[in-house]
Amino acid sequence: MYRTDSVVAISQKQGLAEQAVRDLELAGIDMQSVSLAARETPGKEAVTGYYSSGNRMRYWGARGAFFGAIWGLIFDTALFAIPGIGPVVLAGPLVSWIVAILEGAVVFGGLSALGAGLASIGIPKDSAGRYEKALQADKLLLIVHGTPDTALRAARVIEDTHHESFELHGATLPPLDAVKS
Repeated sequence: MYRTDSVVAISQKQGLAEQAVRDLELAGIDMQSVSLAARETPGKEAVTGYYSSGNRMRYWGARGAFFGAIWGLIFDTALFAIPGIGPVVLAGPLVSWIVAILEGAVVFGGLSALGAGLASIGIPKDSAGRYEKALQADKLLLIVHGTPDTALRAARVIEDTHHESFELHGATLPPLDAVKS
């Protein structure tokens, strides 16, 4: 038995993350439990920007097309410049977790606001630190946080999309391979 109510996947490829989000939606995962984070690497010639127009968020940058497709599925969006990581584009409840950390001036020793946001939902500090390092290396994070059943169903979907890695965190459940359908 292990504990899980969150699953976090690391991906080098935007296409894998986008496919995983679409697969999660098809599997019936509530899109309000899904978050994405990606570091933006501004180009010397390209504009990087984020704005709202007619109740729709718009983003220009290296990951603009990717987030344009995702933002139609996932609610809450933001762009934060996070010390030690750089500009990070976010979608999903991770936005509110980070805002709560910033507004509350909560300190999680050695973690950025992003890592502290993850730690605030029960992800161990060492794992949150690994996820920060993944973002620094221009990898994407896909996070699903919800009930233990939601996390387990999401883990099955994410496992099938062949991300670089994924981890489960939280409430007690049987091993993933014991309940695989």
